[in-house]
Amino acid sequence: MPKVVDHEARRRELVRATWRIIARNGLSGATMRQIAAEAGYANGALKPYFATKADLIEATYAYVFDRTNDRVARAVLGLTGLAALEAFCRQVLPLDSVRLDEAHVVIPFWQEAAQDAGRAELNNRSMAQWRASMSGWLVQARTAGDLAHRVDVPTSVEVLLTFLLGAQITAALDPEIGSPDRLEQQLLAQLELLRKHPDGSVPGAGTG
Repeated sequence: MPKVVDHEARRRELVRATWRIIARNGLSGATMRQIAAEAGYANGALKPYFATKADLIEATYAYVFDRTNDRVARAVLGLTGLAALEAFCRQVLPLDSVRLDEAHVVIPFWQEAAQDAGRAELNNRSMAQWRASMSGWLVQARTAGDLAHRVDVPTSVEVLLTFLLGAQITAALDPEIGSPDRLEQQLLAQLELLRKHPDGSVPGAGTG
């Protein structure tokens, strides 16, 4: 009988191999030959699954984004408001080696997306999903009375998202400044700007 090939499983293997190579060697080091070797296939075996390297890079970015979302879904289970928002942020921040490897993948993708409308659209769709979730949690916090009164939700979402994405770059370029301990401190400072204080004081940043 002819061997049955699980095409989706093979695509996932190739994407994971691409992720590992980019994390180690950068985007320029991820040739189709190297990816095939990493996955244990002959070079020509990639063509039926990914016609071009660009297709494979886009699939790898989507894979990283989906991995993050899977972690978020587990982390926020049963949480609402600021607690859910904090759990989400901890899954995006590069607080361990796996998430730092993911940062090493998405950073070169952003560089590519800056010059390619199709890749920019993929990134923008991904960020739109995060914005929607973050906005929802902030609205929940406001309803629960946990959000500082004058905090503007859309502005605060953009401030926090910019921090999360910037932290990935900082951690990749300067592991000391972007160490997990420092990122934890920075995250707590960002969240403190959003919280309602017992004395009624309002944070100065992220407000309208």
